[in-house]
Amino acid sequence: MSHPAFVAFDRVSLAYDETSGYAVEDITLSIGSGEFIAIVGPSGCGKSTFMKLCTGLKAPTQGTVRVDGKGVAGPLKIVGMAFQAPNLLPWRTTLDNVLLPLEIVQPYRASFKHKHDEYVARARKLLETVGLEGSEGKFPWQLSGGMQQRASICRALIHEPQLLMLDEPFGALDAFTREELWLVLRDLWQERRFTVVLVTHDLREAVFLADTVYCMSRRPGKIVARRAIDLPRPRDLEVTYSEHFIGIVHELRAHIGRVRKG
Repeated sequence: MSHPAFVAFDRVSLAYDETSGYAVEDITLSIGSGEFIAIVGPSGCGKSTFMKLCTGLKAPTQGTVRVDGKGVAGPLKIVGMAFQAPNLLPWRTTLDNVLLPLEIVQPYRASFKHKHDEYVARARKLLETVGLEGSEGKFPWQLSGGMQQRASICRALIHEPQLLMLDEPFGALDAFTREELWLVLRDLWQERRFTVVLVTHDLREAVFLADTVYCMSRRPGKIVARRAIDLPRPRDLEVTYSEHFIGIVHELRAHIGRVRKG
């Protein structure tokens, strides 16, 4: 199923300064509205730089980045972000951490006091969706790592972004918790169909969650392979043991192996 392009990179390169060379080079790709993509590659290949270009935190040295049909000229408000470290504020409860974007991002900031009850109800619904009902009043130090990451994802989604950027969001978690959160993210995406860019080192994670996986080369980062994931949705964890799933993972691992040798 094809999607209208929501994110479009046209021959994009970025050099942070004149002496260090390009971090990413000549990237052209299109991400459909509501599409879930994953980007994999060796450390330092430019995956995080790609995210900064997507969200307007960095401007390309060459080429153009368009999101929702418009050229990206600065940080975008339609983006939610979650990282490997949950970065919850230790003095705020789970509920108040989730509400934070609504307090600081326009147009929500202007109406935060007036619509406080509505926003609290929205946050509680999100927390319930990810299995954190009853944890609203707890502080980060009272939550496990997996619970903190669930709260971090809720915070990224509270302002109902059109684009969700995930930078190694489950990388610090144990394997069982990581797989639990794959299912949480799967269900949130199935329900809301926001556009997702997931940066990960975990090839199983990429194949399980994404519609399309892109492999990047060593610095300067280039797209060296694109793999559409032809596994039916919704996907259950059992599919990760199937011959077809394992075959796709091995195919991607071979691309990464060639990148490392090259």
